[in-house]
Amino acid sequence: MTKTRYTAVIWDLDGTLLDTLEDLCLAVNHALRAFGEPERPMADIRLFAGNGVRRLVALSTPGGEEHPRFEDIFRCFKDYYVEHCSDHTGLYPGMKETLRALHAKGYRMAVVSNKLQAGVDELFREHFSDTVELAVGERPGVPRKPAPDMVLGALREMGVAPSQAVYIGDSEVDLATARNAGLDCITVLWGFRDREWLEKQGARTFAGRPEDIVRLLTQD
Repeated sequence: MTKTRYTAVIWDLDGTLLDTLEDLCLAVNHALRAFGEPERPMADIRLFAGNGVRRLVALSTPGGEEHPRFEDIFRCFKDYYVEHCSDHTGLYPGMKETLRALHAKGYRMAVVSNKLQAGVDELFREHFSDTVELAVGERPGVPRKPAPDMVLGALREMGVAPSQAVYIGDSEVDLATARNAGLDCITVLWGFRDREWLEKQGARTFAGRPEDIVRLLTQD
């Protein structure tokens, strides 16, 4: 990380702010089961997550998008997940306090996720609308992460220059997103990938606990 004094934080959602893995797994398996396909263990869902829910469902479905009922399976997943996205999902321990601490210090914050916008909106209202001002999910016509468009759009909406922002995520997708958007990156170690894999993807600055983020952003 540079010595820049950041004024804004762009957060990834799944595996960074929220532990969403169980609800994602349940939604995928609900859709697969509905069409007679074998269910996936949570370990598979952990590896498949990060590139948007369509990619998640495609990787989970035998034959992927070539499956003759793929669009129906994906629609079934979406309908179920929007209704059940908070059943077992919550902020990681210590994250609420970290968000409040950064908000109190004047940091502008946004969430940028490859998750469907309806799901992002629901999770935003329930978990962090008191500290985060903007939550961006997958939108028609806007390339998903790791393309920089969603991140740069969020920064424009907040009136923040990329040089003033830092990106925080848990996966290789997040590392690539930060790189493509020209942002420094903090990689968290409580999410969906392990440190060895992340280091191979180029991660250099790590947070082992949510409170480490406050220290990294406020140290001289």
